[in-house]
Amino acid sequence: MTDATAAAIEARHREVLGQPPRIAPLDRQSAAEQVQADTAKLRGDIVGGDAAPLPLDAIPEIMFTMAKFPEIWARYMAVSMHLQGPKGALKPRDRQLAILRTGWLLQAPFEWGEHARQSKAVGITTEEIERVTTGSSAPGWSDHDRAILRAAEELREGAIVSDETWDRLALTMSESELLELLLLIGQFTTTAYFQNALRLRLEPGNPGLSAR
Repeated sequence: MTDATAAAIEARHREVLGQPPRIAPLDRQSAAEQVQADTAKLRGDIVGGDAAPLPLDAIPEIMFTMAKFPEIWARYMAVSMHLQGPKGALKPRDRQLAILRTGWLLQAPFEWGEHARQSKAVGITTEEIERVTTGSSAPGWSDHDRAILRAAEELREGAIVSDETWDRLALTMSESELLELLLLIGQFTTTAYFQNALRLRLEPGNPGLSAR
């Protein structure tokens, strides 16, 4: 990471995170039962069956903010959990590359930091995470990886995917994967919008845009 990149990250963190959240989270103690139940259900939807409630201190603050809006949050998370869960069509690496590129293009500290960590869990390397910041033009990507990154870039630039990029993706992805790739990029564009605009605080261990 260059000095210029580090300075730009610091400035972006000040812009997004330098003031209190615009919507305060629910009190952790008084809302504990509700949020623990909601979180357990979401986890159960991902893995199937019932999931034990997480300890209170293990539940991220975002859940205590969005629990103020239970109906829309449940529906939003249902789509997100399908796209990211075992029933989703996309391979974990493909999914994380698309999310990372979207998060970086939108300069979303919360999204980028969380998914840099999740990306490592599916085998994406520190060097590859750094390369995502340059995007599809960086040397070293496979044709398949490059097309995923380019799709995220084209959607951000013009709200469409070019024939060249689509045709390359179609060589290695099913129609279900192609559709879910579009929905995933849109989902995480929306996620970056509300996380940034609400000034949601980073969780412990999430270094934001400096994560690699």
